[in-house]
Amino acid sequence: MFTVGQLQENCFLVRADGADRCLVVDPGEEAERLLGAIDALGVAVDAILVTHTHFDHIGAVAALARATGAPVYCPRGELEMLAEPLVPPGFGTFEGWQAEQPVDGGERLELAGLEVEVIATPGHSPAHVTYAIDDALFSGDVLFQGSVGRTDLPGADHATLMRSIATLVERFDDETPVHPGHMGLTTLGRERATNPFLQALAGS
Repeated sequence: MFTVGQLQENCFLVRADGADRCLVVDPGEEAERLLGAIDALGVAVDAILVTHTHFDHIGAVAALARATGAPVYCPRGELEMLAEPLVPPGFGTFEGWQAEQPVDGGERLELAGLEVEVIATPGHSPAHVTYAIDDALFSGDVLFQGSVGRTDLPGADHATLMRSIATLVERFDDETPVHPGHMGLTTLGRERATNPFLQALAGS
């Protein structure tokens, strides 16, 4: 896990034990740092996986895709936002990218020797997806340690987000690791027991 950029976004390099290929999930910024880590590990990048296209999650996509030749997987409903990032004032400029592999949710992929399931989890953004990689969840900005994704942004909807979280909670067991787009690592069980948003969900 590499925490990058002004908004402290979590980017993940994911590989099977001892493998010489990896996946990159949500390269938000600091492309040179991420490429240095990839070189240090001596691995090739099979794919770049984007959970959603808010600027803090995609700032290094173009640089990594260009340097590694890896295809970019992006929610189909947010392809335009990846190609032409919307960046608030004060955060500089971000290069767009034309994703090679649109995803909708429901796909089952084999990448870098890993089983990857794409799960549609809209709510924080219109077409947000979660990647279940060997049953660990890379949840982007859907579920955090002690919180959930904000829904005061364009295209966001709180009720939709909570339905997406309910889908994850119903499908995966308590031991499932959660790798969120911000803050620390957690598990579904920990969030079910302590996260006030999930407790409200259980009581609804």
